[in-house]
Parts: sequence; C-alpha cells; structure tokens
Amino acid sequence: MAMSNRERVGRTLDILKDGLAPFVERELKATYGDKWIGITNGIVPERRETGGKIDWDIQALLRLMWDQWNDVFKKTLGHMERSLVSELRTFRNKWAHQEAFTLDDAYRVMDSAERLLRAISAPEADEVQREKMELQRTRYEEQARRKYQRVAATSVQGTPLSDLLPWREIVTPHPDVTSGRYAQAEFAADLSQVYRGEATPEYQDPREFYYRTFITEGLRRLLLGTIQRLAGEAVDPIIQLQTNFGGGKTHSLIALYHLAAGVNLVDLPGLEPVLKEAGVKPPKEV
Repeated sequence: MAMSNRERVGRTLDILKDGLAPFVERELKATYGDKWIGITNGIVPERRETGGKIDWDIQALLRLMWDQWNDVFKKTLGHMERSLVSELRTFRNKWAHQEAFTLDDAYRVMDSAERLLRAISAPEADEVQREKMELQRTRYEEQARRKYQRVAATSVQGTPLSDLLPWREIVTPHPDVTSGRYAQAEFAADLSQVYRGEATPEYQDPREFYYRTFITEGLRRLLLGTIQRLAGEAVDPIIQLQTNFGGGKTHSLIALYHLAAGVNLVDLPGLEPVLKEAGVKPPKEV
C-alpha cells in the first residue's frame, strides 16, 4: 500500500536515530569520560537492551544535542546544524502527537535529517537520500497524473469524438449483471460473512475471489509484505490501510484472509508474480 506522509516521517526519524546514536555517545564520552551516562541521566531517562547497550530514541538524542550543545556538540558542529536539531525536534513532536504531515513537510524532514547526518559523516545519510529521491519520484508521478487527468477531461468535453466506440462494444459485463442477478447488497464486501462462511461465492471461494480481483500496485505491496511476514522475513508487521470510502480496504482484508486460509497460494489466480517476487516459501498452515 502507498506510504502516508506520516509514515515517511516516522521512517526518516528511525534512520536518523540509527545515525545519531553512535555520534552522540562518542562526543559525550569524549567530553565527560566515564561520567557521561550520569550526565545523560539528568537530562533524559535511560533505557538499556540486553548486554548493557543503551536503546536510544530520537527524542532523547535530539534533546541531548540541544541541551549539551555549548559543552559538547558545539566543538564539532556549527550554527546551521543546531538549527537542524531544533527543527527536527519540532517535527518529531508533531509526529509523536499524531499530527498530519503534508508531502512538503515529509520532504523537509528528510532533507534536514540528511543534512544533519552528512554533517557528522553518518552512512545513514545515503539511506535518507534514497527515501527523499523516492518521495520526489512519487510527487512527480502525482503531478503528471493530475496533468493527464486535466487534459483527458478537457478532451471529452463538448461533442463526443466521432471514432469513440460505445462502452458495450469494448467491455463485456459480468454474467450476473447481464442476467439481472446482480444485487447491490452482494456487491459490498463483508469480511464477517466470509469468516462465517455465509458470503456469496465470489467472496467466499478463494480462487473465485482472486479470479475476479485485479491486483493493483497497492494490493500487490500488501500481499507481498504479508507473504514475506508469514514466511518469517523481517518486514514491517503493521500496515495502515488509508483510503477513502469505497477505496478497497475490506477487499484487501478479504484478500489477506484467503491468503492465510490454508489454500495453496500457487492456485490463486494472479498471485504467481507476487510469490515469485517474494522469493520465499510461505507456510502451509497459518
């Protein structure tokens, strides 16, 4: 599924944390020696992982850099980097309070994070740069799509084109539509009916469901991540389905239900390319 701007910001903050942690620890040790942990305890709470390694979060790292700027970080960084720390603290607080982010906000966070990581020679800067380039590509594609839609809408205004065929000669409706058996209530997907075994065949039967389902790019990503997760791969376990009403959230959930219902996945129409891309063998039982 498409990543939201808030998810992009969260991912960037995670990368920033990984890049800042070694630098912050190194600079604190260089200034305070063995007393550096005691100094940090007075500013931010300390958490540890197995083996005594501190499990920093980005809020703690940025606060330490801000509060210890004059005594520690001013020695290696300049005014511009301090401004970046301040800005990133503001964005992190917005993210923590579930505030919305625009695409421009997400790009700004990525750009500021990359600049700060470059200033400390952290290799994670390259990863943020890739995320930023991907966001730019998404922006350009969206702009091109909107431009195309405007042109397409303008081209069909007024008198129809003389060589435009009727839709009935291009698309053949499904038999349940042409026969009059189509029911609006059956068209609305219902996951609970599928779970209880009470849904109509086009939703209840996994093969029939996938036969009638066009696997969009968003659905492909969802299925790909789920297959890899079920196979034990380290992929994101939480996915937010963010679409408008009628955007396919329930349809996606039914697709996942059938994916984990014990059916041989290679028998499901349209899944073969997804399985090949996943590169894993999903478990037979979930």
